Amino acid sequence: MSPPKTPGALQPRGPTHLPKVAQLIAAELRRQIIRGELPAGSSLPSEAALMEQFGVSRPTLREAYRVLESESLISVRRGARGGAKVQPPQPEVAARYAGLMLQYQGTTLSDVYEVRELLEGPCATRLARRHTREDITALRTALEQAERADAGVDETVGAHHDFHALLVGLAGNQTLVMLYQLVQGIISQANVSRAKRDTGASFAETSRTTHKTHRLLVDLIENGDSEAAEALWRRHLREAAAYALGGTENTTVLDILS
Repeated sequence: MSPPKTPGALQPRGPTHLPKVAQLIAAELRRQIIRGELPAGSSLPSEAALMEQFGVSRPTLREAYRVLESESLISVRRGARGGAKVQPPQPEVAARYAGLMLQYQGTTLSDVYEVRELLEGPCATRLARRHTREDITALRTALEQAERADAGVDETVGAHHDFHALLVGLAGNQTLVMLYQLVQGIISQANVSRAKRDTGASFAETSRTTHKTHRLLVDLIENGDSEAAEALWRRHLREAAAYALGGTENTTVLDILS
């Protein structure tokens, strides 16, 4: 005699293994998180409530939790006051996985820098053609912050990267921003690694040249000169790539991230 079906329980077709049921539960909770039905920062219902809702045992539910934890969609605290809290999808998670794929495929850094130019170049055109006063203010504020940055390599390179990220973000395309975030971390590590091999005077001169180019870009964007803005920015990105690679075009992402 078959056991009675619990209302709301998942009813997989035919024989199934524990992970399969857990994945179905994870998929349903994931859907609710993505749709905002389970808001970021909120707690999941109690284990007892979810076990009753899905008609499953505690080990099955916890397997589903592990799936969602691996995706960084929930954080689980153990103990009497424990529970699962919802986390919004994080771009860093996708970036880490993309980095692993690029390492596994033996992707070169020159390949990554080429993609950076393809992503960032059109952003200069887009902003020159369509920007607000607030956009220009944000860019000039970022310039000031970068120029006030400490002479230390990490802070200076970080400030330059923040400017690049702001430029991409202001272009207003969320898919473009996501793609950019997949390569930004790799480029950041490569640039810091290269800058730390540089001499103090050489790095300072490179930093001054970068500031000058960034300021000129903002002037061109503000003046609406889209053609000159993109030409300048592509040239700057190629020069930055040449500096970071330093004649080692065959360096791979694995060499940098491992």
